[in-house]
Amino acid sequence: MPEGQQRPNNLDAFWMPFTANRQFKQAPRLLVSASGMYYRSDDGREILDGTAGLWCVNAGHCRPEIVAAIQAQAAQMDYAPTFQMGHPVAFEFASRLVQLLPDGMDHVFFTNSGSESVDTALKVALAYHRARGEGQRTRFIGRERGYHGVGFGGISVGGIVTNRKVFGTMLPGVDHLPHTYDRTHQAFTRGQPDWGAHLADELERIVALHDASTVAGVIVEPVACSTGVLVPPKGYLEKLRAICDRHGLLLIFDEVITGFGRLGTPFATDYFGVVPDIITSAKGLTNATVPMGAVFFQKAIYDAFMNGPEHVIELFHGYTYSGHPLAAAAGLATLDVYQQEGLLTRAGDLAGYWEVAMHSLRDARHVIDIRNLGLIGAIELEPLSGQPTKRAFSTFLKCFEQGVLIRTTGDTIALSPPLIVEKAQIDQIVDTIRAALAQVE
Repeated sequence: MPEGQQRPNNLDAFWMPFTANRQFKQAPRLLVSASGMYYRSDDGREILDGTAGLWCVNAGHCRPEIVAAIQAQAAQMDYAPTFQMGHPVAFEFASRLVQLLPDGMDHVFFTNSGSESVDTALKVALAYHRARGEGQRTRFIGRERGYHGVGFGGISVGGIVTNRKVFGTMLPGVDHLPHTYDRTHQAFTRGQPDWGAHLADELERIVALHDASTVAGVIVEPVACSTGVLVPPKGYLEKLRAICDRHGLLLIFDEVITGFGRLGTPFATDYFGVVPDIITSAKGLTNATVPMGAVFFQKAIYDAFMNGPEHVIELFHGYTYSGHPLAAAAGLATLDVYQQEGLLTRAGDLAGYWEVAMHSLRDARHVIDIRNLGLIGAIELEPLSGQPTKRAFSTFLKCFEQGVLIRTTGDTIALSPPLIVEKAQIDQIVDTIRAALAQVE
C-alpha cells in the first residue's frame, strides 16, 4: 500500500475469517499500526488492546527486540527445510522451550498454528499407541464447548456447535465430555468454582461405553477460553488425570491460549499442578509476530518411535514451515522478553486487581455472570430475545468507538489483555465496558 494510504480501495476480495463480512465491509474497522498496549485505527485513534490481539500478543505489540530478531534472521537466511535438514535456530528454540516445561516433557514438534498443533497431537497419539502394539486405540474424547482450532481433527474433538454443524461427519469414533459450566451453581465465582469436579466422572462412563482399550486419549483446554472462559472446577483436572492413568489414555492439554503466562505461570499445567502427556501451544509462542505452533511430548512418547533402522523416518508427519527460521528467531527473542520482564509470572501479580475490576461489573446493565482466572475474564450478558449474540456484538462496536478493543463469543465478552497491562488500563477497559453496556439495548 502506498505510503500515507490508510484504507484499501477495495474490500471485496478478502473473505474474512470468523467475521460478519457484509456488516464489516459496510463499516470497516481497520487497524494500521500498533505499539505496546495500543493499536492505531485508520482514522488516527488509539485503541487499547483488551484482547492481546486474539489472545496472542502477550508481550505487547511491536516489541523492538523481537522486530530486530526477525529482521536479522530474514537478512541472514529466509528459509531452510527441516525435512532431513536442519538449521541452528530451530534447535536452540526447542532447547529453550523445554526448560519451561515440567520434568520429562522434553521434546518439541513445531507447527504453524494452534490448529496444526492439535492435529499433530492427535496424529502422534494414534501413532504412539500403534507403535506400542495397541493400534486398536483410535477413539478420542473431547469436551462440549471445547475449541481446538479449525482442522478436521480439531473440530471433531471440539464442541462448539457453530464450528461443527455444517462440515459433515468429521472424524469417526469421537465422543465428548459435558462442559463444566452451570450458572445455577457457579454464577459470579471468583477463580475456580467449588462446584463441578464430579463432571469429570463422566469420563469413566464414556470409557466404559466404548471399552477403554479402544480409546487413544482425552483432549481438553485447562481453561476453555474461546467458548466464553469456563474455568475448571476445583479438583476436576486432577480427576481427569487419574482416570486417564487408570485406563492407559493419553491426556492432552490444549494450551494454545493458556500457555506463556496467561495464568501467571508459564503454562496452565504449572498453575493447576496437573501434568498431561501432551501439550499444544501457539499464539504467545512468538508473541504472534510470525505464525508458529509447538507441541510438547513426554519423553516416553518420543522414545516409543525411536526403534527400527536408524535411516528410516520414524514419523511421517510435518509441515513445510515446521521450525521456520524467522518464526524460531522471533520465538527466541520473545522468550528473552518474557524472562527479562517477568511476564510469565506477572499475571499472578495482577490477578487480584483484575478479579476485583472484573467483578465490579456485576451491577452493570445486562450482566448475568462474570468469570475470571489469571489475566482472563468473561462478562456474560443476557441475550436479546430472539437475537442471540447481537447485544454482545453491539457492545463490541460501542467499545471500539470509545477506544477499547474487546472480543465477544456468543453473548459473552472475553478479555485477555497483553501481560504488560497496567492497572490504569484495566480500569479503562472496565469503565469503557460499563459505559457501552449502558448504551446498548
